[in-house]
Parts: sequence; C-alpha cells; structure tokens
Amino acid sequence: MGETITFWVLAVVSVGAALGMVFNRKAVYSALMLGTVMLCLAVLYAVQDAPFLAAVQIIVYTGAIMMLFLFVLMLVGVDSSDSFVETLRGQRVWAVLAGLAFAALIVLAVGNVVFAPEAGLAQATASGGYIRSIALLLFTKYVFAFEITSALLITAALAAMVLAHRERLTDKPTQKDLSRARFLSGRPSPLPGPGTYARNNAIDMPALLPDGSVAESSVNRYIARYDVEHDHLPEDPKLAEAIRHTAEEDAEERDIEPQAEEASDVEQTTNEVTK
Repeated sequence: MGETITFWVLAVVSVGAALGMVFNRKAVYSALMLGTVMLCLAVLYAVQDAPFLAAVQIIVYTGAIMMLFLFVLMLVGVDSSDSFVETLRGQRVWAVLAGLAFAALIVLAVGNVVFAPEAGLAQATASGGYIRSIALLLFTKYVFAFEITSALLITAALAAMVLAHRERLTDKPTQKDLSRARFLSGRPSPLPGPGTYARNNAIDMPALLPDGSVAESSVNRYIARYDVEHDHLPEDPKLAEAIRHTAEEDAEERDIEPQAEEASDVEQTTNEVTK
C-alpha cells in the first residue's frame, strides 16, 4: 500500500516537473525542474529495492550532470538570446526525423512494459545481487548498446566543442590595448559602487557623487530592470529617474544585441560559403 501511494505521489510530482522543464521560459528554472525529476526517479528506485540505482541516480545524474548544466548556464548567461539563423543546412529536417524516431522508441518501450511478461525482482537479481546482475547484463547482453552509447556521448562532446568554437575575426586585444582604450574612453577609473555617498547602503540604490548628482552607471542594469518591472523604486525622484533611465538603456541594448548577433552569424555563414 505504501509503495503504491509513493508511486502515485511521485508520478504526479515528476510529470509536473517534466512539463515545467519543457514549458518554462527560464533556463535556470528548467534545470531545477530536471533535478526534481531525477530525484523522483531516485526515490522510485529506492522504493523498488534498488539502492544501487538510487545512489547512482543521485550521485551521477542529479549531482554531476546537473552541475554541468548549471556551469553551462553560468558560462552562457541566463539572459543570452538564441540565434534563429540556421547555420547548418537541413538541420530542421534531421530534427523532425530524430523526433519521430524518439517517439517510435517511446511507443516500443511502453508496449514492452505493457505486453511483456513480468520478470520479478527475484528473477532479475538471481545472478548474485543488484550490482552483479547489472554488471552481467551491461557487459554481456547489452555490451554492444553500451559501447554504441559511449561512442555517441564522445561524438556529442566533440560536436559540442566544434559547434561552440567560433573563429576570431579580429586579433585578441592585449593588456596594453585594453588599458589604452580605457583611458581613451573618458573614464579611466572604475565605476562607482552602489550606495556610495548615499544615506543607505543598498545595491539597488544609485550612488551619489561628491557634488550631489546621481551616478547612473553605479546601478546594475538587471537590478534596475527588476525594480522598474516590479515598481520597487525609491521615493526620491532623482534616484527613481536614474533607475528608470538605466532600465531604458538596458532595454535598448537588449534590442540591439540580437540584431548584432544575427549580422555576425550571417557574416560567418557567408565566409564559410566563400571558403
């Protein structure tokens, strides 16, 4: 009875988390939903008297692979916009074919579960325990599938490195070039810290310069955008206007960045075709 209740509770949670992972617009939330699904699978393995699979599910998938996802999000950035330029010819056709193949695989898996006779836990672990039974199946009956999966993972890792690599169109600026550009920009000093010379020490509060004027560059643009969207503006009209102006500049930059990325992708594709 307890096993049945646990299954139905975790089934609802895991399916809801899976739908949230697919339909969520924020990548960080999708990664957290994926972690929830993996934890539910680990609990289901533990309920089915498979502690080794539960431990592997938590250590390998929830621990290592989820950390890899989060590292990728940290490197790419949660606000990075996707490029809609198709750099690989025919990738949509191959994506449709892969989706159909995956759907057929799901149908076959469900049919195997529904119509195949039940083996039972005693028969599955008759070779000498959980770990020995898994090892025997993995390196005897399913050794070909295991090696093919390993080759696919290595190929996917190499493909990700190749696709993520972008040829540098200009030389990488040296420290001397960066220093010269910094002094030529008119602001050689660092940006003022938030809350400097202000009556409160808050990261979302613009800094006040010694002459009493507001330093708009001291406010983080993400925090300014959040304050404007959620109406968390200070009562001082000068500070509120500075936060609004920073949010407007951020919105303009966000509109320009996708256009610049598309132009860069088009230029890169043109160069590849020319080569």
